[in-house]
Amino acid sequence: MDPLIISGRDLKIDDVVAVANGRKVALDPTVLPAVNRSRRAVEKLVREGQVAYGITTGFGRFKDKSISADESLQLQLNLVRSHAAGTGPNLAEENVRAMLLARANTLAQGYSGVRPTVIQKLLDMLNAGVHPRVPAQGSLGASGDLAPLAHLALPLIGEGEAFYNGSLMLGGEAMAAAGIEPIVLQAKEGLALLNGTALMVGVGAIVVRRAINLALTADIAAALTLEALRGTDRAYDKRVHQLRPHPRQIECAAFLRQVLAGSELLRPAKSKNVQDPYTLRCVPQVHGAVRDSVAYAKWVLEIELNSVNDNPLIFVGEEDENEIEVISAGNFHGEPIALAMDYLKLALTEIGNMSERRIAQLVDANSNGGILPMFLTQQGGLESGFMIAHYTAAALASENKVLAHPASADTIPSSANIEDHVSMGATAVRQAEMIMTHTETVVAIELLSAAQGINFRRQHHSGQMGRGTAVAYDLIRQHVPFIAEDCYMAPLIEKVRLLVHEGTIKLGVEAAIEDHE
Repeated sequence: MDPLIISGRDLKIDDVVAVANGRKVALDPTVLPAVNRSRRAVEKLVREGQVAYGITTGFGRFKDKSISADESLQLQLNLVRSHAAGTGPNLAEENVRAMLLARANTLAQGYSGVRPTVIQKLLDMLNAGVHPRVPAQGSLGASGDLAPLAHLALPLIGEGEAFYNGSLMLGGEAMAAAGIEPIVLQAKEGLALLNGTALMVGVGAIVVRRAINLALTADIAAALTLEALRGTDRAYDKRVHQLRPHPRQIECAAFLRQVLAGSELLRPAKSKNVQDPYTLRCVPQVHGAVRDSVAYAKWVLEIELNSVNDNPLIFVGEEDENEIEVISAGNFHGEPIALAMDYLKLALTEIGNMSERRIAQLVDANSNGGILPMFLTQQGGLESGFMIAHYTAAALASENKVLAHPASADTIPSSANIEDHVSMGATAVRQAEMIMTHTETVVAIELLSAAQGINFRRQHHSGQMGRGTAVAYDLIRQHVPFIAEDCYMAPLIEKVRLLVHEGTIKLGVEAAIEDHE
């Protein structure tokens, strides 16, 4: 694959995911005039001793402390070292790569006052596979992701720690092993590396791509469960949803109809049983609302990916470079991302809630009217079948409800009350990532349970499955056979979770649907 060209202008969610998974990157040369222009402005400010936050002054509460030109390099070095105060588990490699990309893309717009070499070194680290060790906790999501970004920046100056070729080593050693020369930070450059939303937007982009995959896979799981339970697709009728024209509810219902097209396992329209439980009947209404939240998060993050979220910002006259304005503002504040990710957390939790209740229908013969055996086993009593798999789904769905509490509802003043409102956006993103993994697992358990149910249905009914559900069932069976007797369940659940996580089921079903259009 060709390198992704970084310009600061048109980065997309899927670009972040591609680079997080190893795609190479390159800097668009057309950005260099703007980057160099803002750099010359910073050098002029230092040379002339003009007051400019973080360039000729201290940081945060020390904004009124003057810094001489002779101290400007030490100021930036001290900033990176002192702000690397993160804690907790290390961020995953893909998350660190997303952060490196997000920061480079922001700096490439030419309002941050860094030299082109700073941006290029970030890209060199990506291309060489030098991944700084970044603790997950420590960001308040207000002056950007200060602590995580400080850890991200340390190897750039030959300090901190980084992973290279699978080994954790000192940052300088990792850079040397990759053949990358560390840099000496100049005025403003340390601040430009730290002051931004790279953790929130980088990790958030990966979570959103997973959410897109999950939302559609949850639709497919619901359709497979509908067949296993001999449900009806009457509630997905196009006419119903035209009367409540939420666009993504309509899209969800249309997708379900396509997935189930041709199914002979559903209940006849004239059956005396005219209604299914809500988690089957109301899939378009609930999953459609989830799609709304995913679309909103994608919209917010793709704006943020191509935003300048540094502080201060350097504005230079295009015709007269002596016209310099340094504006201290708040583009680093993570509130847009925090609110979007909290909304997404709630939506993902709802997917898990719906899925767990459908699993309950599948494993409980009293609830499904005896269509399927208790706990999806023919040897009930001697064998437990899917009993504890449902427990796991219930445990994860319940834990999600705790994590769904909005992080953005909290704030805690910092920096001696100068930073008196914070977004907690990094917390929202990390919680969204945890809820995502939990919900992928819940949906995987539903898929596994529904496939088991299909096997029991086929013992008494030879009818064909739906166009999309047949593909989903076959994909599951390629990795997990029918469970005829009690066995070690955990690895089977994880196999199906990976099918959900990687979008395998979603892509397979979409391809089957497209072939018939």
